Amino acid sequence: MTTRPFSAHARRAALDLLSHARFDVLVIGGGITGAGVARDAAMRGLRTALVERDDFASGTSSRSSRLIHGGLRYLEHGWLHLVFESSRERRTLMRIAPHLVRPLAFTWPVYDEARVPLWKLGAGLMVYDALALFRNLGGNHRRLVPDEVLELEPAIRRDGLRGGARYFDASTNDVRLTLANAKAAVDEGATVMNHAEVRMLRRAGSHVTGAHVVDRITGKGVDVTARAVVNATGPWSDSIRRMVDPHASTALRGTKGVHIAVPRARVANRDALTVLSAIDGRVMFVLPAGLFTIVGTTDTDYTGPIDAVRATRADVDYLLRSANAYFPGAQLTASDVIAAWAGIRPLVAGRGADPGSTSREHAITWTAPGLLSVTGGKLTTYRSMAASVVDQIVRALGATGHPAATHAVPLPGGDMSSLAEETTIATSAIGIAPLAEHLVRMYGTAWRAVWTIVGSNTALSAPVVPTLPYIVAELHYAVEQEMALTLGDLLIRRLHVAYETRDHGIAAAPAAARAIGPLLGWSESDYSAQLAEYRAEVARIFGIAE
Repeated sequence: MTTRPFSAHARRAALDLLSHARFDVLVIGGGITGAGVARDAAMRGLRTALVERDDFASGTSSRSSRLIHGGLRYLEHGWLHLVFESSRERRTLMRIAPHLVRPLAFTWPVYDEARVPLWKLGAGLMVYDALALFRNLGGNHRRLVPDEVLELEPAIRRDGLRGGARYFDASTNDVRLTLANAKAAVDEGATVMNHAEVRMLRRAGSHVTGAHVVDRITGKGVDVTARAVVNATGPWSDSIRRMVDPHASTALRGTKGVHIAVPRARVANRDALTVLSAIDGRVMFVLPAGLFTIVGTTDTDYTGPIDAVRATRADVDYLLRSANAYFPGAQLTASDVIAAWAGIRPLVAGRGADPGSTSREHAITWTAPGLLSVTGGKLTTYRSMAASVVDQIVRALGATGHPAATHAVPLPGGDMSSLAEETTIATSAIGIAPLAEHLVRMYGTAWRAVWTIVGSNTALSAPVVPTLPYIVAELHYAVEQEMALTLGDLLIRRLHVAYETRDHGIAAAPAAARAIGPLLGWSESDYSAQLAEYRAEVARIFGIAE
């Protein structure tokens, strides 16, 4: 594999290639599924292109629970195959991206009123370990008496506590996992562009032969020719299908998942917890995220405008009440919420009476000759889902060759002996242990490229926000190596500044703009426009609806 340019400026060459080359496969959608498909297809030697209307992971793939998990709660619905697949994929991702997918300890407390009693939880966790082939990186589960639960999580409610269990799943940075796959696709020869919108599918008779794509940065449009087109647009998949058939039936069931971030010092959770909401009994997570605790998620049907999905006050109230029921000392109120965000799960329609019982398995269908649509699935199983998509493309194109070794080849930054060893090396070079750990967890072995940008200019090692670990050099790296083009790309997705500040990065935006504006050739009017666009994007994602 050869490292290839994945910079903002590389888009110019990509746009030219899109207009002149003939591709085997054009992937529409730069979320985790589309990026995974592009990587797999390129590794098999297929001439591959990927276009994303907004930014990589700008939809559902940046609004998850940030977990790579086996799906313990899926056992209630009998989805054993999905749990087995998820457990296998969890092991795989921890191996190929150890900096991005790491073991996370969970405590599941059980109370007198619990819908899932201790015996049932213990039996479920035994099955969970068995489906993981007893190869959980953190170890198998163990049952806990009340005092052991309180030793692990002393801030948790004591009244009615019957015991619990300790088990392991994994956490991730969902955006960076998506970026790693997109970067890997480029390194394998794929042509990849963000902020490139499909306005129309091209056809020869009834056969889809490509798409008309418009670069939303320059306004230039190009016609892309491909032997097969993959619709990997998640919540937007029905709209792509209807470019071929305006009367196509609905294949997608969108359900809304809301998360909130609150100060971790208020909640005082030490690790992650799985709990049953005291309001309706649904499974929820209380997750550590640096200085913050993430509480989520809701699961309700959503039929509104996809681009306008937001948390409502009712959603936030539900999550706060659910958290307070387990951490009474927190006494969280709406004023404690640092950020609230919502995403849409693109589930397969017709697979469950209520959102919680709708299957998380995926469906892959040829929705028109030349157009392959993938619906459903989950972050954890994206890699195996992508392999299944490319298998179908290969058969349709009559191509030959072996499946791609996406399970064995490290993702960019993942080529290390161990995370601990890489962190030690980085600490020795950088001299500041917390910064070294942060850079390794964000970039893996590519921390060296970020630190090289600092060089002798210590101003580039200054924090973007005083209370957060991100440094100015990361803004430069995002433009030069991660195709960041806007302030939203930088402060919402490449760095989680918008999720971790009460103003969602608005105060930091002017300095960030000045830091990267020269790299992108921005004029004074561009600065003003970028700041206005950033404020609008923040309001759209983080604004709380009535």
